[in-house]
Amino acid sequence: MRILGVASASAALVLGVSSTALACNIKEFSAEATCDGSNGVITVTDKDASGTPATISVFLESNGADARQVGDAKPIKGTKEGATVSFSEDWAPNAVYRIRVTTDNGKVDADITPNLTTPSTACKSDESSSPSPSESATPSPSASESTPAESDSPTPSASDSSSTAPASTSSNAPSPAVGESNLAETGANSNTGLIAGIAAALVVAGGGAVWFGMRRRGAHSGN
Repeated sequence: MRILGVASASAALVLGVSSTALACNIKEFSAEATCDGSNGVITVTDKDASGTPATISVFLESNGADARQVGDAKPIKGTKEGATVSFSEDWAPNAVYRIRVTTDNGKVDADITPNLTTPSTACKSDESSSPSPSESATPSPSASESTPAESDSPTPSASDSSSTAPASTSSNAPSPAVGESNLAETGANSNTGLIAGIAAALVVAGGGAVWFGMRRRGAHSGN
């Protein structure tokens, strides 16, 4: 009987130690703030070898109180190597988050201590870095394109002004032609021949009248 009692006590002690070793503990949970590209992520790791199902809730802290909950609570089942669950969060540098762990069997209902403090540098945004070279590159070609455009524009304008100058001189050319036409009208008119013919007829008529008068006077003197 004594031997059976010692064996039972030893078995109970072994079972108690093993059950304690396999029991879920808050110390088996950890949290970390990381970056997935330009997106912030809060990752919780569960290294509970017993695989006890648990629920993880994340809260942003402000002045020692919960400011808001990050997403919805997520389930997790730990492994010896460590199971993880992630929460998308655009966390700010040096922000504080409280992570609550609650197991389904009610053995654990506590916060991971200490609270999670994010790194002092935020995640780099690819969108904010990419526009800077593109914006710096755009003004240089635009300025270079505008400069020749302005230099080219006055050249055709000058050519246009030079083309208008001979046009104005050519418009003044007909003026001497008009003068010549006036001179032609005054000097050699179509009526000049008629006037010269009338004058010649008058001269002939006058000469004839003079000759006839002298002849008639000679006849009277002879009588």
